[in-house]
Amino acid sequence: MSFAALYAEQLTHGMTRWSPPPPSAMPNPSLASVLARAFLAGEPSVDQICERGLRALGRDWRWLRRLANRYVAAHETGTRPRHRDVTDFILSDQEFRRALLKYAAKLSIAEWVTEPPRMQPVAAAALWPVPPIESIADLADLLSLYPAELDWFADLKGLCQSSKASPQLRHYHYRTFTKDSGGLRLIESPKPNLKAVQRRILTRILDRIPPHPAAHGFVKGRSIKTFAMPHVGQRVVLRMDLQDFFPTISGPRIQAFFRTAGYPEPVADLLGGLCTNATPRDAWTHSFDPETRTLYARPHLPQGAPTSPSLANLCAWRMDCRLAGLAKSAGATYTRYADDLAFSGGERFDRGIERFSTHVAAILQEEGFRVNHHKTRTMRQGARQHLAGLVVNERVNVSRADFDLLKATLTNCLRLGPDSQNRDSHPHFRSHLEGRISFVESVNPDRARLLRRIFDHILWRPREPLQ
Repeated sequence: MSFAALYAEQLTHGMTRWSPPPPSAMPNPSLASVLARAFLAGEPSVDQICERGLRALGRDWRWLRRLANRYVAAHETGTRPRHRDVTDFILSDQEFRRALLKYAAKLSIAEWVTEPPRMQPVAAAALWPVPPIESIADLADLLSLYPAELDWFADLKGLCQSSKASPQLRHYHYRTFTKDSGGLRLIESPKPNLKAVQRRILTRILDRIPPHPAAHGFVKGRSIKTFAMPHVGQRVVLRMDLQDFFPTISGPRIQAFFRTAGYPEPVADLLGGLCTNATPRDAWTHSFDPETRTLYARPHLPQGAPTSPSLANLCAWRMDCRLAGLAKSAGATYTRYADDLAFSGGERFDRGIERFSTHVAAILQEEGFRVNHHKTRTMRQGARQHLAGLVVNERVNVSRADFDLLKATLTNCLRLGPDSQNRDSHPHFRSHLEGRISFVESVNPDRARLLRRIFDHILWRPREPLQ
């Protein structure tokens, strides 16, 4: 089975494949809980489940094998489910309900079947070279923390997000910025101690998991240039944008991802808590729409944490697989840079591009994302085709307007002095300009040589060292 099919069962909205209705009141729910623990305490095959179920109940009930078959069929391609999900599955099974009513006097718990926690990745994730973490103590050792510190930083009970919690006790700083498009962006920056923990998770776990080939944002060896290059010289380029990309990815979805990697439920829950955040109400300093506030109020990927870009790419694997497949069927090419989606193709793709964009929006909605329709652009030859600030009509290049503006700024710095051009009072204006030149160099080194020559002749005041 392909990786795309696995993720189809694992990461949709952070749930496993089977989603039961809420069970009605049942006699002896503890029996279902113990049976669920037995189901999860080893190899998920029918024979092994039946053997553990027999030990738990003390008798080989005929309905037990049929229940095991239904359980395996419901979860055979998905992430290892949570204990509560298996309990709900058993309580909602009609044959189990009839057995409880018919054999209430005979059904009892004979043994509490458990086994030490162990790694249990799905088939495809078994090749991921992630470190084995089979207990909370192992996780604490990996992250150089005490178990109590793990609980504090993960904050699974949401104590730090409470409106009663002191700002000094919270793990994040909050800043709101106005986007160029006029919207608002909330930056949630982890405080130094939590950021150090997240960096360990990034380098020791997440960096070892390969992202989808279509993902170019925040991936080593890939960049805006590699994102745009496949679309150079195409008849038509379609650009789409995901709305609220990071906060759309919820805490349960992140925990499901770590269970996909094979980590036991307690470990996956703590890793998810360390990498997500729920924004407290009093952190809002601007007016966000109610739907966006709802996203931020629940545990989500915080924009500003070092782990968020990598986790966003990994949780978008199924979406990338579906969009890449859709593009291939339409004779198009697909790449993604964070929340920017790009498709391009020839005459065949051009003819059906409106219907294609509708299919893309439908897939994104099924994956739990939203399209920012105001940013959707269809760009044909003869007009400027641009992606992530780069022009792709004939070659990947910076736009003429951006180049001319930077050149004029540098020339005025040379003639009139840097202070005359630092109209926004940038604290490190020299580094800011050099960063812009380096960006041009990464895209078009030939054009950047002139900018670099001008920059090297600017007289900078000694008190502003190069950063």
